[in-house]
Amino acid sequence: MAVNAIERLSLAGRNWLPLLAPSPERLEFATRLALICSLTTLVTEIYQTPLLALTAYFPFFFNRPERTESIILNVAFPLIIAAVLVLVFLVANLVIDDPMWRVISIAVISFCLLFLASASKLRPIAGSLALVAGYALVQLGTVQTGELTTRALLYVELGVAIAAGVSLLVTLVLAPAPRRTAEQSIADRLELCAAVLRGAEDSVKRELAAKVRNGVTPILKQLKLAGMERSAPAADLAVLQQAALSCFALMSAVDALTSNPQVELPSPVRLKLAAALEQMAHRMKRGEYPFEVTLTAPFEVQLSPLAAELLAAIREAITGFAAPEPAKPTLPGKKEAFLVADAFTNPEHVQYALKATAAAVFCYVLYALLDWSGIHTCFLTCYIVAQTTVAESVEKLSLRLLGCLIGAAAGYAAIVFLMPALTSIGGLMIAVFVGGWAGAYVAAGSPRIGYAGFQFAFAFFLCIIQGTGPALDLTIARDRIIGIIIGNLVAYVVFAHVWPATISRRVDPSLAAAFRQLAKVAAARTSRERRLLASQAQGTLRQVETDIELAQYEPASLRSPPAWLATRRAAVEKSQSLVNLLLLSADSRERSPVDTATRLEQLATRLAKPSAAAPSAASVVQAAHGPQTLSAQLNQHLGALEDTLAPDLGSTEIHAHAPT
Repeated sequence: MAVNAIERLSLAGRNWLPLLAPSPERLEFATRLALICSLTTLVTEIYQTPLLALTAYFPFFFNRPERTESIILNVAFPLIIAAVLVLVFLVANLVIDDPMWRVISIAVISFCLLFLASASKLRPIAGSLALVAGYALVQLGTVQTGELTTRALLYVELGVAIAAGVSLLVTLVLAPAPRRTAEQSIADRLELCAAVLRGAEDSVKRELAAKVRNGVTPILKQLKLAGMERSAPAADLAVLQQAALSCFALMSAVDALTSNPQVELPSPVRLKLAAALEQMAHRMKRGEYPFEVTLTAPFEVQLSPLAAELLAAIREAITGFAAPEPAKPTLPGKKEAFLVADAFTNPEHVQYALKATAAAVFCYVLYALLDWSGIHTCFLTCYIVAQTTVAESVEKLSLRLLGCLIGAAAGYAAIVFLMPALTSIGGLMIAVFVGGWAGAYVAAGSPRIGYAGFQFAFAFFLCIIQGTGPALDLTIARDRIIGIIIGNLVAYVVFAHVWPATISRRVDPSLAAAFRQLAKVAAARTSRERRLLASQAQGTLRQVETDIELAQYEPASLRSPPAWLATRRAAVEKSQSLVNLLLLSADSRERSPVDTATRLEQLATRLAKPSAAAPSAASVVQAAHGPQTLSAQLNQHLGALEDTLAPDLGSTEIHAHAPT
């Protein structure tokens, strides 16, 4: 299984090397997190607290590239862990002397928390809480007296508090403000557009296309965090939000220029636009907002209809770059419920909780019967890799195994060649910093490889931090690696063969949701609303694209047919192009003879319910020829999207590509 999992990792992540490309934000976060781990090690070594390796590893859970999120986690996590440990203490008083009831209590608590991880708003943390509660009960089974039980629980909370305290201090001092991060991100995108207009090489054009597909949701998130921590006036945040949305429209227009080779924009015009964008980027980096940008000749030139429309879209985005539109009053939305709507009707929530709990309890009983506590990591692994679909679980266990093996190899090398020469806490801190930096650098990247960084750091810390003295015992690392391998095997068997849930089941509903978002883009009346909706649609399509890629992790017996996956992948690509055209053609005076929003809504309905009736004859347009315009391309792309999905939706009608 392990070989097959690694093969799938190679297949699904065949382009993973670019995911290791450096960026200033990534380097900054990796350095900050490595420093936190190093300082945490210093504190634990000075006061000789137990659980040294785990305490040094805790900062990986408490820190994010965003300063506000890190602060919230550093404050909230110790409180949440304390509440869980109180629950464990109360349960331990009842079951600590009876192994059977201890196993039952582990199973019950695990099931309840994992059910919440699948069916409630606690999904991001409930799985970790199940791990903490279960492992605490497991460890308390080895304690002989109540006093030692209390001390053990307090030491766990002490380790969490030390890591959170150091993290909070370093984050407040060194982490960049979210407002500054947003400004830098906008400036970087402006410079990227300028480079493309100046005729940059293909790699830069591909980078711009990738930025367009990702939308500006990350920038808007940074601005929201800035509002939460009150680090910027509301007026400045409104200006920056408008700048981010204008930047998205600008990137879409420039990307459309490069993806249409037939569009010729004179070199003087391109250079003039590039110079204006570079000036705007420079002002943005200095914290100044380009409210008014004046563009002068040479713009009065003879252009094709499509080139003229794209140039007009670029000029509109530049001239109104940071001038916020009047916000429309919003009605209070319906408050989201704690539990999902199908919490008690969808059996998959219960099945997920049962599978993960069964795998963890099996591993606990296994190493207890073998009297081999060194492989207790098999118990932890079951919680860590447990995901709601087979593809996500296999991806995570593959990354866990890969990161663990590489981290253990680095740790073994450090034990053999480095640790004998380390005679002070300073030397150990340097070793922790180097290993932590490597793990944090990978963890700060794409989710496709990020978890491998977590596991690299964990395995490395387990090897080199074994107590208050030098780490020279190779058996500790060996046993824990064996435990991780056993946990991966058990988790794979359970999740791939017991109530297997394929990730393909959520592709069509998500794609339908993206079509409905596109319909809203087509129907939106203001440029601000269109840009916001278009960015959200790009994010939804990017998630669908990720799900299709993850399907390669599934066993062949469960994986959807290649033709089905290829059709959805093609639909996503066409939809991503459609987002740009909808955004750019929305202000065109020419209108398609077919209601674009209606066609997209109809396509979403049919995709969600393939048995639904085919579209009416009114949506069929005849082929025609005429000058290329944005509206014409919009109809062509929409027709191509309908044709791509038509075989799977049972449609017998053909939608010709008709320009206006």
